[in-house]
Amino acid sequence: MSKPWRGCLIEIVETVLLTAIIFFVVQHFVAQPYQILGISMENTLQDSQMVLVDKLSPNLIDYRRGDVIVFAPPPGHLEGGKDVPFIKRLIGLPGDVVVIKSGSVFVNGAKLDEPYVFTDDGSGTQAHAAGLMDGNVITSRVCTSTGSLKSTDATITCRVPEGDFFVMGDHRNESTDSRIFGPIPKSTVIGRALLRYWPMTQLAWVSQAQYADVPSPVPTPVSAPSPSPVPSAAR
Repeated sequence: MSKPWRGCLIEIVETVLLTAIIFFVVQHFVAQPYQILGISMENTLQDSQMVLVDKLSPNLIDYRRGDVIVFAPPPGHLEGGKDVPFIKRLIGLPGDVVVIKSGSVFVNGAKLDEPYVFTDDGSGTQAHAAGLMDGNVITSRVCTSTGSLKSTDATITCRVPEGDFFVMGDHRNESTDSRIFGPIPKSTVIGRALLRYWPMTQLAWVSQAQYADVPSPVPTPVSAPSPSPVPSAAR
């Protein structure tokens, strides 16, 4: 009697361990659920909704402009002292020049069509103060090794450094994003938001925007080295 019971117990333990291993692999390498906190991505994603974040496909198809991505919080931007990931839309890739002016976003000189941006009237065209966040003028942030993210009341200009992304929330007046903390390192990105699955009544794929006619970035000009000083002849 004891041997069959012992064999059954071993099978249960093996099943539990195998389930835990599968769960660990799926969560860390394939997909992971996240809950939306706040309104920075309205109306694309609402507060308290649940999304499934795809960690696998970015290894095959790299991140693109318009993707909704989840990333580790920038330094100094913890949520109640906790390491809560951010979710934003990817606007600028490495080398891109992002200009935000008079409520519009330009990438490498091309104006982005952004019908997903939150508006009170639902028209998708409500202007917002590009250089304002909660009524405060954005301070200058380091953006490249040779310059800075330039900011005025009406305009922000940034060349995205290599290895970084420029991100913005869809609810522009309620989002702490690259306008505040500058570009984020690609290495901090957790994955691409793929599916909104809760509430079940709002089940849908997360919209990944596509921007037509955005040219490739112009390489940063390299300054010619200064000529070596010519020693003066003895007099």
